[in-house]
Amino acid sequence: MDIPGDRRLAAAVVMDDEQRVLLVRRSEKERFLPRVWGVPCGKLEPDESPEDGALRELKEETGLLGEVVRKVGESSFLSDYRGHEIKNWQENFLVRPLSTAITLPEPDQDSVWLAPAELTTVDIDDYNLDIVRQAFTQP
Repeated sequence: MDIPGDRRLAAAVVMDDEQRVLLVRRSEKERFLPRVWGVPCGKLEPDESPEDGALRELKEETGLLGEVVRKVGESSFLSDYRGHEIKNWQENFLVRPLSTAITLPEPDQDSVWLAPAELTTVDIDDYNLDIVRQAFTQP
Protein backbone atom coordinates (compact mmCIF):
# COMPACT_ATOMS: atom_id res chain seq x y z
CA MET A 1 0.00 0.00 0.00
CA ASP A 2 1.27 3.47 -0.90
CA ILE A 3 1.30 5.63 2.24
CA PRO A 4 1.98 9.30 1.51
CA GLY A 5 4.38 11.30 3.64
CA ASP A 6 4.11 14.93 4.53
CA ARG A 7 2.02 17.05 2.17
CA ARG A 8 2.94 20.51 0.93
CA LEU A 9 0.15 22.98 0.27
CA ALA A 10 -0.32 26.64 -0.62
CA ALA A 11 -3.13 29.11 0.06
CA ALA A 12 -4.14 32.35 -1.64
CA VAL A 13 -5.58 35.11 0.53
CA VAL A 14 -7.07 37.27 -2.21
CA MET A 15 -7.51 40.90 -1.12
CA ASP A 16 -9.04 43.64 -3.26
CA ASP A 17 -8.32 47.38 -3.21
CA GLU A 18 -11.01 47.87 -0.54
CA GLN A 19 -9.20 45.48 1.86
CA ARG A 20 -11.90 42.83 1.41
CA VAL A 21 -10.94 39.15 1.29
CA LEU A 22 -12.42 36.56 -1.05
CA LEU A 23 -13.88 33.51 0.68
CA VAL A 24 -15.24 30.48 -1.15
CA ARG A 25 -17.73 27.97 0.28
CA ARG A 26 -16.70 24.39 -0.40
CA SER A 27 -19.10 22.02 -2.13
CA GLU A 28 -21.18 19.64 -0.04
CA LYS A 29 -19.56 16.87 -2.16
CA GLU A 30 -16.11 17.58 -0.64
CA ARG A 31 -14.77 14.90 1.69
CA PHE A 32 -12.78 17.48 3.67
CA LEU A 33 -14.74 20.33 5.30
CA PRO A 34 -17.86 20.27 3.10
CA ARG A 35 -19.79 23.59 2.93
CA VAL A 36 -17.15 25.41 5.01
CA TRP A 37 -15.95 28.86 3.90
CA GLY A 38 -12.26 29.39 3.33
CA VAL A 39 -9.52 30.70 1.09
CA PRO A 40 -8.48 28.96 -2.13
CA CYS A 41 -5.80 26.42 -1.31
CA GLY A 42 -4.57 22.95 -2.15
CA LYS A 43 -1.75 20.50 -2.61
CA LEU A 44 1.33 21.44 -4.59
CA GLU A 45 2.21 19.51 -7.72
CA PRO A 46 5.64 17.82 -7.82
CA ASP A 47 8.38 20.44 -8.29
CA GLU A 48 5.83 23.30 -8.14
CA SER A 49 6.80 26.37 -6.13
CA PRO A 50 4.40 27.40 -3.34
CA GLU A 51 3.77 30.74 -5.08
CA ASP A 52 2.86 29.02 -8.35
CA GLY A 53 0.72 26.51 -6.47
CA ALA A 54 -1.25 29.25 -4.73
CA LEU A 55 -1.96 30.95 -8.07
CA ARG A 56 -2.89 27.64 -9.74
CA GLU A 57 -5.30 26.75 -6.94
CA LEU A 58 -6.82 30.24 -7.16
CA LYS A 59 -7.42 29.75 -10.90
CA GLU A 60 -8.80 26.22 -10.46
CA GLU A 61 -11.11 27.10 -7.58
CA THR A 62 -12.35 30.55 -8.68
CA GLY A 63 -11.31 31.18 -12.28
CA LEU A 64 -9.42 34.28 -11.10
CA LEU A 65 -5.95 35.28 -12.16
CA GLY A 66 -3.73 36.84 -9.51
CA GLU A 67 -0.26 37.89 -8.54
CA VAL A 68 1.49 37.08 -5.30
CA VAL A 69 2.15 40.20 -3.22
CA ARG A 70 4.04 38.45 -0.42
CA LYS A 71 4.16 35.40 1.80
CA VAL A 72 2.14 36.09 4.94
CA GLY A 73 2.79 32.99 6.98
CA GLU A 74 2.69 29.25 7.34
CA SER A 75 0.19 26.81 8.77
CA SER A 76 0.08 23.12 9.46
CA PHE A 77 -2.55 20.55 10.31
CA LEU A 78 -2.92 16.80 10.64
CA SER A 79 -5.22 14.80 8.40
CA ASP A 80 -6.02 11.16 7.93
CA TYR A 81 -5.32 9.14 4.79
CA ARG A 82 -6.72 5.61 4.95
CA GLY A 83 -5.98 5.33 8.65
CA HIS A 84 -2.56 6.98 8.46
CA GLU A 85 -1.84 10.39 9.96
CA ILE A 86 -0.48 12.90 7.44
CA LYS A 87 1.25 16.16 8.37
CA ASN A 88 0.21 18.99 6.06
CA TRP A 89 2.55 21.99 5.66
CA GLN A 90 1.00 25.05 4.07
CA GLU A 91 2.50 28.34 2.91
CA ASN A 92 0.06 31.26 2.81
CA PHE A 93 0.27 34.15 0.35
CA LEU A 94 -1.41 37.51 -0.03
CA VAL A 95 -2.62 37.70 -3.62
CA ARG A 96 -3.87 40.67 -5.63
CA PRO A 97 -6.58 39.72 -8.12
CA LEU A 98 -5.82 40.48 -11.78
CA SER A 99 -9.29 39.50 -13.02
CA THR A 100 -12.80 39.91 -11.60
CA ALA A 101 -15.10 37.21 -13.01
CA ILE A 102 -15.43 34.40 -10.46
CA THR A 103 -16.29 30.96 -11.85
CA LEU A 104 -16.86 28.22 -9.27
CA PRO A 105 -16.44 24.54 -10.24
CA GLU A 106 -19.58 23.23 -8.49
CA PRO A 107 -23.10 24.72 -8.58
CA ASP A 108 -23.54 24.46 -4.78
CA GLN A 109 -20.48 26.58 -4.08
CA ASP A 110 -20.59 30.29 -3.33
CA SER A 111 -18.15 33.17 -2.96
CA VAL A 112 -18.17 36.44 -1.06
CA TRP A 113 -15.89 39.44 -0.53
CA LEU A 114 -15.72 40.35 3.17
CA ALA A 115 -14.11 43.12 5.20
CA PRO A 116 -12.14 42.01 8.29
CA ALA A 117 -15.05 42.77 10.64
CA GLU A 118 -17.40 40.61 8.53
CA LEU A 119 -15.31 37.42 8.44
CA THR A 120 -17.22 35.64 11.19
CA THR A 121 -20.59 36.27 9.50
CA VAL A 122 -20.03 33.07 7.51
CA ASP A 123 -19.19 29.52 8.60
CA ILE A 124 -15.41 29.89 8.40
CA ASP A 125 -13.31 27.49 10.48
CA ASP A 126 -10.57 28.67 12.83
CA TYR A 127 -7.83 27.38 10.53
CA ASN A 128 -8.96 29.51 7.56
CA LEU A 129 -9.70 32.46 9.83
CA ASP A 130 -6.10 32.33 11.06
CA ILE A 131 -4.80 32.28 7.47
CA VAL A 132 -6.80 35.41 6.63
CA ARG A 133 -5.68 37.15 9.82
CA GLN A 134 -2.04 36.45 8.85
CA ALA A 135 -2.59 38.60 5.76
CA PHE A 136 -3.97 41.49 7.82
CA THR A 137 -1.28 41.39 10.52
CA GLN A 138 1.77 41.23 8.26
CA PRO A 139 3.42 44.51 7.13
